[in-house]
Amino acid sequence: MIIEHRGLSEINGSLVMLEGLQNPIYEELVEIRLPDRTARTGRIVAIEGDKAVLQVFEGTRGLSMVNTTTVRTGKPMEMRLSPEILGRVFDGLGRPIDGLGEIFPLKKRNVNGQPMNPVARVYPRNYIRTGISSIDCLATLIRGQKLPIFSGSGMKHNELAVQIVRQASLADSGDFAIVFAAMGVKNDVADYFRRSFEDAGVTDRVVMFLNVSNDPIIERIMTPRCALTAAEYLAFDLNKHVLVILTDMTSYCEALREFSSSKGEIPGRKGYPGYLYSDLATLYERAGIIEGASGSVTQIPILTMPNDDITHPIPDLTGYITEGQIVLDRGLDSVSVYPPVNVLSSLSRLMKDGIGSGATREDHAALANQLFALYAGVQDAKALASVIGEDELSDSDKKLMAFGKAFEERFLGQGDANRSMDETLDLGWELLRMLPREMLERLDDAMIEKYYVSC
Repeated sequence: MIIEHRGLSEINGSLVMLEGLQNPIYEELVEIRLPDRTARTGRIVAIEGDKAVLQVFEGTRGLSMVNTTTVRTGKPMEMRLSPEILGRVFDGLGRPIDGLGEIFPLKKRNVNGQPMNPVARVYPRNYIRTGISSIDCLATLIRGQKLPIFSGSGMKHNELAVQIVRQASLADSGDFAIVFAAMGVKNDVADYFRRSFEDAGVTDRVVMFLNVSNDPIIERIMTPRCALTAAEYLAFDLNKHVLVILTDMTSYCEALREFSSSKGEIPGRKGYPGYLYSDLATLYERAGIIEGASGSVTQIPILTMPNDDITHPIPDLTGYITEGQIVLDRGLDSVSVYPPVNVLSSLSRLMKDGIGSGATREDHAALANQLFALYAGVQDAKALASVIGEDELSDSDKKLMAFGKAFEERFLGQGDANRSMDETLDLGWELLRMLPREMLERLDDAMIEKYYVSC
């Protein structure tokens, strides 16, 4: 039996209140019908007795306190799923916006996902090649990992996201797909994403979700949930290895802050809700590999740090939940090094278990350690040169400075090049040959003899 509720008790921003509901269900979807016979979608976001607060996706403009009718659906928001979602473009609520018609679903799934049994999780061990040397060599992305990118306003994280989508591939066999979700981006940026994927010829393996800046913030809150629901379907129903790129998580968190404020909740750090950590965890923890499943979900959330502050609540909490981070450096960006990855601040906590003999190459771990150590020495030499002048440096420090310049220009600053893992590692050894053997303190004699001397 369908029960209609006529009238509203209160309207506040994108929220409305209903009274007299029998057994309201949290996250239940409702249909709000206007007097002009148009309809809007809402969901129950708070319950107190027989009162419920509804979040209206399309906004509350034009709603009548008297003549509006609300119909409950008895179910949460669901995503319509079938194999044909590959190559399609959706809005933030999972509705097609590419002009190719509706999806004929084989399944419908709750966008909030199902909890992943920790006991059923499989430890990630295989890597995903991005074609970007600073990531592949020094902060390797492991399949099933969540590895965020910390950027800053105005930096080239959008270009980096497109390059990863264009170049990413599995190191071994298996079906590979990408779910790309953009939240709160400008219309020209959304067009840039669509055009770039079309020009690269990768749209047939990409599912896109686009929420632009003039869309309702309520839709922005649902965008990553719809994207992850699609990713879980591709991974665990269609046995694909799925890479999910979420940009920009800062826009998502700001929408969550605005929504929390409209509900009158007590704010936490910098005005964000106190449950920001658990809310982000419900998204990030939807990555992983499940025992018995052939597919996997890997996440690369991208966020812009307000004022480049890595201690801001968004990057701070993200770092607690995820397994490392890739940090983009404004200083490198200002001298046209692309991608401007700050390798000393970046790490992949699962890297050690997915590289080496049988995975990448036997010299990978030792080479990465040596490059890290030398580049840290470069920063010390730069600091000393700023005090006493570069001409007063010792010969070893001058050689370090030359190595650091070449490392930034050739290894980090690869531009749009798509490098294989062997090309990346070979380039690392080529740069090490700029330095005398006695400066390579992190490499054993056998490794030096094989890759440093004989090549």
